[in-house]
Amino acid sequence: MSHLPNKTLLSGDFWGGLAAMLVALPAAIAFGVSIYAAIAPGYAALGALAGIIGATVIGLVASLLGGTDRLISAPCAPAAAVLSAFAIGLVGDGVPASNIVLLMLMLGILTGLFQILFGFIGIGRLIRYIPYPVVSGYLTGVGLIILASQLDKLLGTPAEVGWQEALVSPWLWNWRAVAVGATTIGTMLLAPRFTKRVPGTILGIVAGTAVYFLLAIREPALLISVDNPLLVGPPGASGEGYFAAITARWHEIGDLRLAQVAALLGSALTLAVLLAIDTLKTCVVLDQMTRSQHNSNRELVAQGVANVAASSVGGIPGAGTMGATLVNLSSGAVTRLSGLVEGLSALIFALVLSNFIAWLPVATLAGILIVVGLRMIDREALRFVLSPATVFDFAVVVTVIVVALAVGLIAASATGVAMAILLFLREQIGGAVVRHKLYANQRSSSLQRPEAETRILEEKGDQAVIFELQGSIFFGTTRQLLNALDPEIEKRRFVILDFRRVQSMDVTAAHMLHQVRDALAERGAMLLFSNVRENLPNGHNLREFLEQTGVAKDSEAVRLFGELDGAIEWVEEQLLDQSGQAAPAETSPQQETPLELADMEMFRQRKDETLADLEARMEKTTYPAGATIYSRGQADNAIYLIRRGMVKMFAPLGAGRLRHIATFGRGDFFGELTFLDGRTRGNDAITASETELFVLTAEQFDLLSIEHKRLAITLLTAIARSLAQRLRHADHEIVMLQEY
Repeated sequence: MSHLPNKTLLSGDFWGGLAAMLVALPAAIAFGVSIYAAIAPGYAALGALAGIIGATVIGLVASLLGGTDRLISAPCAPAAAVLSAFAIGLVGDGVPASNIVLLMLMLGILTGLFQILFGFIGIGRLIRYIPYPVVSGYLTGVGLIILASQLDKLLGTPAEVGWQEALVSPWLWNWRAVAVGATTIGTMLLAPRFTKRVPGTILGIVAGTAVYFLLAIREPALLISVDNPLLVGPPGASGEGYFAAITARWHEIGDLRLAQVAALLGSALTLAVLLAIDTLKTCVVLDQMTRSQHNSNRELVAQGVANVAASSVGGIPGAGTMGATLVNLSSGAVTRLSGLVEGLSALIFALVLSNFIAWLPVATLAGILIVVGLRMIDREALRFVLSPATVFDFAVVVTVIVVALAVGLIAASATGVAMAILLFLREQIGGAVVRHKLYANQRSSSLQRPEAETRILEEKGDQAVIFELQGSIFFGTTRQLLNALDPEIEKRRFVILDFRRVQSMDVTAAHMLHQVRDALAERGAMLLFSNVRENLPNGHNLREFLEQTGVAKDSEAVRLFGELDGAIEWVEEQLLDQSGQAAPAETSPQQETPLELADMEMFRQRKDETLADLEARMEKTTYPAGATIYSRGQADNAIYLIRRGMVKMFAPLGAGRLRHIATFGRGDFFGELTFLDGRTRGNDAITASETELFVLTAEQFDLLSIEHKRLAITLLTAIARSLAQRLRHADHEIVMLQEY
């Protein structure tokens, strides 16, 4: 029983790899024929072998070295598009056919080396972030290039006739090729509606080949494979063995000029980027379907080594292919072993049916590639034109397609990325950098203050303005922020900028803040920063950045705070001090004079003997800094009066996180809700400094109320008044937050 799971895995990988081969191998042969036929019609058979070698070597090596389970690697459409264009260009330049073969092999090797380099320097992660409109445009561009390159083969027109002329010249068409190609395309498109057990590619080949031989019944000349433009032809059609030809070409490498080799670098870089995108796009889709996580850089290195190996022995380069991978997955594959099965079965299948390959109609292979090209065209991008919000994205897609067709794929990718950057900048500039704008009398600190101080802050709080910022503050949004700050610079004593939701900042923004600081300093006003983090989402240290750019150097005009609440509390102290209401500053909490009951505002009119009875029912206790007085869920029904020190209240946010919601200082009280309703505590009370307290339990209060009814009423009235004040202030702040 213990071996059953392993047998199940092996069975799934075997059938998955075999099914994937039935999809990947015919496409690889078609790609090879397409590439090599661009050199000369007689090289089509060599192209078929190059496709077989590519499917075999890439499938084996990439699966051995890569880390992505179920991924199938084989020759692909981007490789066919780039290599076909490369071959056509060399033919146009008059380069001998034998040298073109060697240059294409070197191009494949350089492509693999670039991919290995990408993996080692970690570019794999960056390629995943190429914007979708760029990927959509280049995929559609590749698809259209494939379509254009196969039209002449589908229509059977002479090789020297361009696809535009062939398309509008029906008198040049070979109706036999058209019939074979149309049958192949129709079968591939319709087959999935009737069966999913046999890949549509296989059915298309069978149907197209069958039509060819039906036509051959009436025309016996079609049964000759040598020098037949409608067939791939035998591998020996060129007069020498394929491997012998490759070996001979490598001996000729010394005859190549350095300029010819250097000219390959641009095309190799283009192909490396496209193959990397193709592979990683397939890996991302595979991750989503299997809830796995691939290693981008490892996969790039594996694909690069595979392409170097395949090109060295005469194969064409490739990538992780979407179609074969999805067939592999749906057929039960689980591990990388399925890729090895695909590579080995491709070799065995090709050897067994090598004679059959010579009888493959060129129009059938063209039909396969035309379907591949059609499926690469991203029709979803057409939706972008329906909404004004995505019209620019549609323009990016169209531009990439046009540049791909008119110039080349690498230029198209570069153009698309440049336009995507402009799109990103447009979105960043269009977004609001100021999330909220409030005044200190609209949002107070968490420090609970006496009613007299609260009234002063409500009156004078508009001397301090608070800007809660968001997003990226850079050259594109600097003007927007300055326009928001300008009306306040001449009116407010304090300008607070909260960076809690800021993602990044550049030197232009720092220079603007430098000017704001100087303008405030001229009036004796101050610029305050809160939530100045040392680790922004982009990895930069904002505190260090503000100091290095000189914004935070002038301590007389600038202050930095860890949290917005601390900045608001400091401003409140300054406003109260200006009004003569601030408490006298003491050097430390330990030097505060503990309050007696008679010194507390709520008991100042009570008789000494009455307060003595109250104090007799209270417990005096001292807590060190950082001590927990009570915790959420605790059954503690006491009320606490602070003689000296400070206590902070924290509410739970879930997942073990806490949020600071209030601070109580000398002469204040807390814990009144549980004292009144008898329920468990709803938050945590933690001392911010060494703290002395009066503690009155609900049971002792009940006994006290029997003896001193007026004192009990006084205490309850004070609690009710304080609660009313806090509730009124909280309602006001909630309304202001909703307003903004």
